[in-house]
Amino acid sequence: MASTKNSLDQRTFERLRRLYIIALSTIALSVVVSQILIRKHLKDQESDSRVINVAGRQRMLSQKLTKEILSLSTEGNLFERIAVKDSLKKTLSIWEASHNALQKGSDSLGLPGRNSKTISSMFNDLNPTFNTIKQASQNIIEKIEKSSLASLENLSTDIENVKGSEGDFLVKMDGIVNQYDSEAEEKVAWLRQLEMFLMAFTLILLLAEFLFIFWPTAKTVKQSLTELLFAEKNAKKMAYDADLLSEAKEKSIKELRALSHAMDETLLFARITPDGRILHIGNKFSKLFKLSKFNAADSFSKVLSGNEKDQEVLDELISKHKKTGWQGEVKASIKNKTDVWLELSMIPFNPTSERSELLIIASDITKRKEGQLEIDRLTKKSFEERMNQQKIVSSKIIENQEKEQNRIAKDVHDGIGQMLTGLKYNIESIDVSDIEKTSIKIENLKELTANIIKGVRTATFNLTPPELADHGIVPALTKLTQELAKLTGKEILLFNKSDFSERLDSLSEINIYRIVQEAVNNAIKYAESTHIIVSLSSSKNILSIVIDDNGKGFNPDKVEKVKNGDGGMGMTFMKERIKYIDGRLFLHSEPGNGTRVTLNIPLKN
Repeated sequence: MASTKNSLDQRTFERLRRLYIIALSTIALSVVVSQILIRKHLKDQESDSRVINVAGRQRMLSQKLTKEILSLSTEGNLFERIAVKDSLKKTLSIWEASHNALQKGSDSLGLPGRNSKTISSMFNDLNPTFNTIKQASQNIIEKIEKSSLASLENLSTDIENVKGSEGDFLVKMDGIVNQYDSEAEEKVAWLRQLEMFLMAFTLILLLAEFLFIFWPTAKTVKQSLTELLFAEKNAKKMAYDADLLSEAKEKSIKELRALSHAMDETLLFARITPDGRILHIGNKFSKLFKLSKFNAADSFSKVLSGNEKDQEVLDELISKHKKTGWQGEVKASIKNKTDVWLELSMIPFNPTSERSELLIIASDITKRKEGQLEIDRLTKKSFEERMNQQKIVSSKIIENQEKEQNRIAKDVHDGIGQMLTGLKYNIESIDVSDIEKTSIKIENLKELTANIIKGVRTATFNLTPPELADHGIVPALTKLTQELAKLTGKEILLFNKSDFSERLDSLSEINIYRIVQEAVNNAIKYAESTHIIVSLSSSKNILSIVIDDNGKGFNPDKVEKVKNGDGGMGMTFMKERIKYIDGRLFLHSEPGNGTRVTLNIPLKN
């Protein structure tokens, strides 16, 4: 029994040992298998991580590529442009190598190149966009290397190709990255199920692997996804901004069309080539010059004028100012030979880099020009009339001066001179021995002396009165009215209503005196008046003198003009004198109702 028991125990132990070995082998096998699978998956996962990183980097490189291309279009410094070009060339090389490695694999980048059918299909869809950006970038680099000073216009097509394809590339690349991530997650899920089934007892190890391998990888993927989502948000915003710009562009085009239509209908508008051939003529221009249609070979100058000389002037203006522009007045003529004056603006315009035009904007100023010419004619005529009038006035002044000098000489010779001669003879004939005759002759001499004094006073009175220089205008006018009243026997009175007593400058006083003297003398000589009143009144700024008479009056409109050389000279001299002292003269008279002359003289404070 013992041997049987021992044999049983041995068999049990052997079975247990075999089970243990089997268990250990199974565990070992499962561990080995799980390790092999884990290592294989880790290797695949590492490859997937590199693939995702490289795919994500492609998006960054495409943005960098676009940024450097835009920098080239705005960079003016030659050395900076060359540096940007070298950076662009390097970026393009990395971007192209990464793109090919993602599809075909690369040992240097650690990329296996084993893509699923879905990813391969997505790459096939992406390749045309990639090739467009690649070709445009290579063209830009070649143009920069051939000529570092390549202009923006030469690069504009390639730049627009890059800008236009960038958004599509980013969207498709985002899809590829998401697909890589999705396939990686499927592999992770499959591995988890296998690990739970085969290696439940290796939970700690799996947990460690999860903590030290999968979790950092998941964080990296999450961060990449976050960045991709942020980039997607920015791409959507850029697309929205592009839509807004497109709408604004459409709106601007509509406004330009409306403006062009308005210019055609409201302005004299045309477009011509730099050599003067017509490209377009607005409706208003056509109506003004009666053009039903025009030929593109027609000359603008021939449309504007049929006169060869005017055409030569217009052609010369276009040739001389086709680059700088011009604005001024030109003379044209319509088909019925009627002259038309235009205020014309000529503006250089470049619709494209290879084509230039001249915009013609004009306005019809015929009426204004005719008015201006008429004003010039009338101004010239008025100037000539004034010069003639001034000549007549000057000649009359000289003539009157001569008459006055002759009168003074005659008064002195015929009056004072004869009386002085008589005085001399009477003095020489005095016989001091005959007291009675001497006494009579002395009385005669006294009377003769008084007459001489009176004659001298009368002669000097018509010149400058001493009261004017010594006491001012008011005493001088007082003396004038008193003396003229004595000489003529008329009632000539002066009223100083505001008790004006200020002194004025000598030129003002002598001119005021002569005007009043002329007005009073006119009333005495021509008006047949019996009463003459001279009134003075003043305010802070104005001295007003009014000369009224009760004479027969006259019609001022019928007084002959000075330019005819007859009459009216007294009034002309009065107006010239009042103008000289910045005053104003008013004349009011009616037949049968007397005359009023009013002087307003400004007072200087």
